[in-house]
Amino acid sequence: MSDSAERIPTVMSALRSPRMLKTEVLAGLVVALALIPEAIAFSIIAGVDPRVGLFASFTMAVSIAFLGGRPAMISAATGAIALVIAPVAKQYGLDYFIATVILAGVFQVIFGVLGVAKLMRFIPRSVMVGFVNALAILIFTSQFPALIGVPWLVYPLVAVGLLIMVLLPRITSVVPAPLVAIVLLTVAAVVFALNVPNVGGEGELPSSLPALLIPDVPFNLETLSIIAPYALAMAIVGLLESLLTAKLVDDVTDTHSNKTRESWGQGAANVISGFFGGMGGCAMVGQTMINVKASGARTRISTFLAGVFLLILVVGLGDIVALIPMAALAAVMIMVAIGTMDWHSISPKTLRRMPKSETAVMVATVVVTVATHNLAYGVVVDVVTAMVLFARRVAHLTEVVDVAHPDEDTRVYAVKGELFFASSNDLVYQFDYTGDPRHVVIDLSGAHVWDASTVATLDAITTKYEAKGKRAEIVGLDAVSAQRHVRLTGQLSGGH
Repeated sequence: MSDSAERIPTVMSALRSPRMLKTEVLAGLVVALALIPEAIAFSIIAGVDPRVGLFASFTMAVSIAFLGGRPAMISAATGAIALVIAPVAKQYGLDYFIATVILAGVFQVIFGVLGVAKLMRFIPRSVMVGFVNALAILIFTSQFPALIGVPWLVYPLVAVGLLIMVLLPRITSVVPAPLVAIVLLTVAAVVFALNVPNVGGEGELPSSLPALLIPDVPFNLETLSIIAPYALAMAIVGLLESLLTAKLVDDVTDTHSNKTRESWGQGAANVISGFFGGMGGCAMVGQTMINVKASGARTRISTFLAGVFLLILVVGLGDIVALIPMAALAAVMIMVAIGTMDWHSISPKTLRRMPKSETAVMVATVVVTVATHNLAYGVVVDVVTAMVLFARRVAHLTEVVDVAHPDEDTRVYAVKGELFFASSNDLVYQFDYTGDPRHVVIDLSGAHVWDASTVATLDAITTKYEAKGKRAEIVGLDAVSAQRHVRLTGQLSGGH
C-alpha cells in the first residue's frame, strides 16, 4: 500500500477544514439532485410508487454513511435491484415486496459476517476493467429515454451542460461543475419558459417524511418460500455491485476500504430501508463517480448529506426540484459515463499487448452486462470464464521428462508444473508402461499436488505399472502435497 493509501481523510478532518467541508456539502447536493429522477425511474421499473424508491435512496444513503466500509460511496435504490425483485411487487403486492427487501438485508448481514467479501480476490483485473467499461456504457445508454423522442430544445440544453462541465473546471473548482450546470439550465428553462421534460414529469414527489412500516404478511414457511429466492438473488446482486464499486473507489482515491464492514453494512441499510417503506438498493457507481470523481468528495459527510438533501429537496422543495430539466441531469450522467470509461484499456496499443484470453474476458464482461443490463450477471459469467481460461493455460504448463537411467532396471521421470484436475487428467498417458524397466521413479519435486483428482491419477499410474509386474515409486513431494497424497491414496475407488 502506498503512503497516500494510508492517509484516508476523516470526518473530523473535513469538519475542521472549511475547504474540505464545502467540497463535501456541495458534492452531497449534486448527488441528491442526480438521485431524484433515477429513484423515481427505478420505482417504475420495480412496479411500485415513486415514494418507495425515493425513501429507499434517503434511508440507504444516510444508513450506509454510518455503517458502510467505503467512505464517500453512494448507496441508494438501483436498477439492478429493481429488476431482481420487480416480480414480487407484480405478483404478490407491496407488503411482500418490502418483506423481500428486509430478508435480503438479513442475508447480506449473514454473508458479511461469514466473510464473503474476501472472495473479491478471485475477481481478475480483466473482469474489473470490463465491469468499469460496461458500467460506462450502461450509464450512457440509460440517458436515451431523456434524449430520444423529445423536443429539439433538449439537445442544445444538453450541449450547453456538457460545455459547462468541460470548461468550468479549467477556470475554477470552487463550485462543482455539475451543480453549476444544473442550476444554470434550470434557470434558463424557467426564465425562457422552455417546453422540455423536467423532473416533475417523472412522477409525483412525496410530501411527507418516511414512517416506520411493518409488512403485513403471514410469518410462516409459505411466505418464506415466496420471498426467499428473490431475497437471496437481491442480496447477491447487491453485494457484488457494492463490493465492485468499493474496489473501483479504492483505485480512484488510492485508499483502502473495509469490504467486510461494507457487506454487513449494506445488509443493515437494506433492513432499515425496508422498515421505512423503501425498496432497498446497493452502491450506485454513477452517483459514486459524481461524488468522488466529478465533485472530489472523500468522506462519509457527502454520503450522509446526499440522503439528507434528497429528503429536503423532495419533501420541502419539491415544487422547485420538479422544474429541473431532465436535459441537465442527462448531461451530468453523460460526463460521468465519459469519466468512468477506461479509455486506455480499449486503445489499439493496449489491446495488441494484452493476452488474447484477458481481452476476451474483458469483452465478454461488457457484452453480457450490456445485453442483460445487469452488472452482476456479467461479472459472475466472466469470473467463471476467466477461471476456465486460467485453468486451461496452467494445465498446458505441466510436463513429464525422462531425466535419468541409474541402472538397466531403473528409470527416473521428473514431473514439473501444477497438478490439479485440468492438468493431471493427461498425466496418465505420459508414461511408457510397456517399455519401462522393472523399477520406475516418478520425481514430483518440481510439481505440487492440489486435489484428489491428481492423487487418483497417481494411483492409476502405479496401478498400471503393477499390472505389468513393475513397481512405480513416487518421490520428491513437498510437505503439503505429501500430506494430501498419504491421506487420499488408495481411498479413491477405481482410481477416479
